[in-house]
Amino acid sequence: MTDVPVTTTTTKGLHPGLTRRQISMMGLGGAIGAGLFVGSGQAIGLAGPAVLISYLVAGGIVILVMAMLAEMVAARPSSGAFSSYAQKAMGRSAGSAVGWLYWIQLVVVIAAEATGAAGIVADWVPGIPAWLWVLIFVVALTAVNLFGVSNYGRFEFWFAAIKVAAIIAFLVVGVCAIIGLIPGVAATGISNLFDHGGFAPNGMTGIAAALLIVVFAFGGTEVVAIAAAESDDPARNIRRIVREVLVRILIFYIGSIFVIVAVLPWNSPAVLDGPFSAVLATLHVPGVDLVMSLIVVVALLSAMNANIYGASRMAFSLGERGLAPQGITRTSLKGVPFVAVLASVAFGFVTVGLNWAFPDVVLPALLNVVGSTLLVIWTATALAQIILRRRADRDGVDMPMRMWGFPWLSWLCLALLAGVIALAMVDQAARIQLLLTLGLTAVLLIVARLTRGAARVGVARE
Repeated sequence: MTDVPVTTTTTKGLHPGLTRRQISMMGLGGAIGAGLFVGSGQAIGLAGPAVLISYLVAGGIVILVMAMLAEMVAARPSSGAFSSYAQKAMGRSAGSAVGWLYWIQLVVVIAAEATGAAGIVADWVPGIPAWLWVLIFVVALTAVNLFGVSNYGRFEFWFAAIKVAAIIAFLVVGVCAIIGLIPGVAATGISNLFDHGGFAPNGMTGIAAALLIVVFAFGGTEVVAIAAAESDDPARNIRRIVREVLVRILIFYIGSIFVIVAVLPWNSPAVLDGPFSAVLATLHVPGVDLVMSLIVVVALLSAMNANIYGASRMAFSLGERGLAPQGITRTSLKGVPFVAVLASVAFGFVTVGLNWAFPDVVLPALLNVVGSTLLVIWTATALAQIILRRRADRDGVDMPMRMWGFPWLSWLCLALLAGVIALAMVDQAARIQLLLTLGLTAVLLIVARLTRGAARVGVARE
């Protein structure tokens, strides 16, 4: 099916230009990042082959969260997405805290992604220092975001397409290895799933510990809720977008992890260091290190590009709702919130500078503070959906899309999130991250309350 360019808008000031196919790929690109290509090894090391259960549980949470978001987006598309829904359900302070928390997280992560990508590329080209690569990446991706949302959509589409192609190729090669179709390599079968201590060598403790890592790997899918507001028909598109993104992400994630733990012993040191590279090296794929480095760089730049977009749209929405300075809502002739884009990039770039001035101190500390942001945002999304759905049912409001299994599945999602939070509280590193994030959330709530009286009169609540 050919995607038709957008001609209408649902968000004042922004010119829609994203097709359904582009938004779907954005969702895939946001979730398929360096965390999957590199970080999944740590989760496998904790749970063994039973890490598949951790991924299934985390995937179930994502499915429920995205279904709730889809219901709210279909009823009221907004570039502020979960922030505007939290405001509508729980008041101005909640909406402000969720929005600013998300924005702060993204600008910090932008700095981390730029630093990570620059470090890899600088090793390839020793004559160019890493700081110059950061500057090149920041300028290039800022330009992409300033030249209109349709240009951004096309750029991010191809970024995501490279990652998706890499995953598909990995799955094909992995399945061929399992059933013995690779010349010179004996069929691995699935014995590695049960040898080396059994399917769950570390029991439920290992599965739970891996879940803490795995659940954050799915972060990034929420960008589709923001981007939907800049599509031609958000209410109609969101259902298909969410379904496409979730099905493909689950196939890619579960499929990739299955291949890794089937082809290699879960306790192999190579799996911990880099599971994808380890599998390809075992199968004698030439140039493994370079190929995986290229994919990781693409993953980092793709995520950075998407985060600049997400941060700028969230800042724009906060300004529209009187929760940020009004100047941030200024748009170009192409409908790009250029002030919000530049502000988001500027804060990220300042963070990069601080990181180089105080290496191993600033950026790790900031990442620690925003490490559990996703749990707060998903919890606020679930609460907002329950409140708004009950309000709509009470008032007899006709909704374009209704989440199935309400209210039971909504409450199940909250219970699962509460379980993840409880797990985080018994793990020392995760507990520190969670408490710092909750502390930042509390500060943002207090600031929102103190600035309530200074809100611009006449700003309509979304």
